[in-house]
Amino acid sequence: MAKYLLGIDIGTTSTKVLVIKNNGEMIADMSLSSTLASLNTGWAEEDPIQWWQNITKVVPEILLKAAIKPKQIAGIGVSGMVPTLILLDESGMVLRPSIQQNDARAIEEIKFQQNRTDENDILNRTGSAITAQSIGPKLLWVKKHEPSLFKRARHLLGSYDYIVYRLTNQFSSERNWALESGLYNLQMDDWDETLLSLAEIDRNWLGILHNPSDFVGGVTAGAADACGLAEGTPVFAGSADHIASAFSAGVNREGDLLIKLGGAGDILYCTNDADMDPRLYLDFHIIPGKFLINGCMASSGSLIRWFCEQCTPSEDYADLDQKAESIPAGSNGLILLPYFVGEKTPINDPLARGTWIGLTLSHTKAHMYRSILEGIAFGFNHHIQVLMQKNHEINRIRVTNGGAHSILWRQIVTDVIGLPLEYVAHHPGSSLGAAFVAGKGTGVFQSWDEIERFINIADISQPDMGNHARYKHFFEIYVETYRALQALYPRLTEI
Repeated sequence: MAKYLLGIDIGTTSTKVLVIKNNGEMIADMSLSSTLASLNTGWAEEDPIQWWQNITKVVPEILLKAAIKPKQIAGIGVSGMVPTLILLDESGMVLRPSIQQNDARAIEEIKFQQNRTDENDILNRTGSAITAQSIGPKLLWVKKHEPSLFKRARHLLGSYDYIVYRLTNQFSSERNWALESGLYNLQMDDWDETLLSLAEIDRNWLGILHNPSDFVGGVTAGAADACGLAEGTPVFAGSADHIASAFSAGVNREGDLLIKLGGAGDILYCTNDADMDPRLYLDFHIIPGKFLINGCMASSGSLIRWFCEQCTPSEDYADLDQKAESIPAGSNGLILLPYFVGEKTPINDPLARGTWIGLTLSHTKAHMYRSILEGIAFGFNHHIQVLMQKNHEINRIRVTNGGAHSILWRQIVTDVIGLPLEYVAHHPGSSLGAAFVAGKGTGVFQSWDEIERFINIADISQPDMGNHARYKHFFEIYVETYRALQALYPRLTEI
């Protein structure tokens, strides 16, 4: 008998909804754009109410498109960006726009917390260092700059936890949001009271901790009416977007690695051990007992889009790829540091800035475009070098997201890292992982391995080892350039 599952993903640029069938068929998917606001340098905010409004529009349309009745949906899973910060008042109303995971405003608050803690102790307790991604410093920023709003706060949620709340009226905290928040004690499997106190967070603000496939509640009558769903439809805790995406791309065995060529650049490595490093993040895998060591580059596809809008508005990506393809590896000595909104991993420097080095009058826009693709690939390679320093063996690499459509970019990445790259075609991303989680929670799927029904490897890029040898030299300069300029970036900000 056919079973249908609904996956919702709260992404940076859009809210996406997917319907899948238990036989491995993806029935339909739809999305609506979300608006990212940056009112000041380093800020990144979105409106959670817009996410909910998108869902109320898309869900009825996708059910109609797929010719599915609401009662045929066996379960709902939600994924989203982490660790966003959403504050609600006592009545459950949103108090302010979300502060996004790549928001870099809380520089002073990060220093405040770092000066009052021991770095190694924090790493051992929470799995990550205190960085621009941490929730605690951002909340202290809110208290300092928006004190009257802070006083009204009664609930603290992440992006997908907020949607689960809107669907069920239940407050929950999925464990990966908890872990990435920097407020969760990995050893105790609970919120860390010391860190809550340091960030002046009331424990009662936080929802019940859940694993991804845990049942949270049924769809309420109000949410059912708003979304065209059946009242009581089971809703599950869901997962962080990058975790759901990695799982649904088949990165589920020790040594598997995923590179996501999206608006930001994610890289995730599957391991059976909770290996901690201050340069990277640590997450729970969707599959119990496994972990994902991961990193996130603050700008990837968003940087390419910026360049095209500002410098080549009349050309599309295919035109630029064609022109850049004939340029030799290394863009004739032009190197880009892709730190246009600061950088998260592995340097964790919110004050870093985008930098071209080696520009000459002989360089064209095509050289600059290719250097962007190479610079982002160098960023991924930087993460891989950290993993190799930690003696992690890479057995298989898969690549997904919009940038993976570019044959040129895939080839540049594989040439830079020197390893084959498996392209996952028609990959809907996090929404598929969220829908599968709901299926596992309801019992529609018996094994986590059943995700393989949905995965299609369309192409494998093989590295040109001559280009790889050349890129090694450029990568060394890439790393050395940041080190040489590291002390200058704060001075730019001060001025």
